[in-house]
Amino acid sequence: MSIGSRARGSALISLVLILFSLLAEGQTRAIPLSSGLGRAVTYETLPDAPTSIEILPGLPFDEPQSAGGQNANEHRNGFIVRNLKRGLEDQKSLYAAPFKPKNITGLLAVDRQVSRDTSKDHVDISHSIALGALLGTSAAAGGIWAYGLKTGNRHADETGELELESLANTFLIYTPMQFIAGRERPDEGTGNGRFLRHGNFNTSFPAGHPMFTWTMATVIAHEYPKTWVRILAYGAASTVSVTRLTGRNHFTSDIWVGSVLGYLIGTHIFHMRCDPNLSEACHNTR
Repeated sequence: MSIGSRARGSALISLVLILFSLLAEGQTRAIPLSSGLGRAVTYETLPDAPTSIEILPGLPFDEPQSAGGQNANEHRNGFIVRNLKRGLEDQKSLYAAPFKPKNITGLLAVDRQVSRDTSKDHVDISHSIALGALLGTSAAAGGIWAYGLKTGNRHADETGELELESLANTFLIYTPMQFIAGRERPDEGTGNGRFLRHGNFNTSFPAGHPMFTWTMATVIAHEYPKTWVRILAYGAASTVSVTRLTGRNHFTSDIWVGSVLGYLIGTHIFHMRCDPNLSEACHNTR
């Protein structure tokens, strides 16, 4: 087991770089959300993050280029380096958030029972609903950004930028966790959700569809904190979480960790990068 873990670790960086453009689309099979949970679960909010980093600074069009295009090259390189550093800073704050013993132990204890109690009669419809909610949230996020780029609306533009950054952080957390955990899905193997059984990133833990949907929904709900926006955004994310369970794609703990991580990533990136002049929910004092 230790040899396999080291092999996974050594291949981790290469895997992230190669698969950066992928999403959690390939997942198939899941379980129920709230039926039979042994106890209420809570999570701790992230500590205040440093606020001295600008939102996507140094875009190529921010400064005039020199005759030889030197400034453009410097800006492109600086943009990549700064955002890589910023992403690494985010990872340190986000990785451990949903793994407090009081959060995850109870869910792992009921995983098998919840899986056994989940009906197999609505698997296909659950898959379709989950995919529709994920794509709908993606379309909303992309549409807001496209509107901002076309009209010059700074608020919509910021929303798109933070969505992109949040999704990048989500992918960089999701992929290594999938690769290292290697957990079987509810209908694989013995049905007990054994870990370290796969060597790829299309496994049960954590749940990818909820993770990515909660990330996008959280940024939108924070940027536009109107009641109806929050209902639609969080409603879509909750729908994905529930239907990935009823579709027998994941165990309860997979859904919990994926959903909480998605929410925390979206919240963390928003409060760390937002402009207080654009959203009333922003308390960034940078």
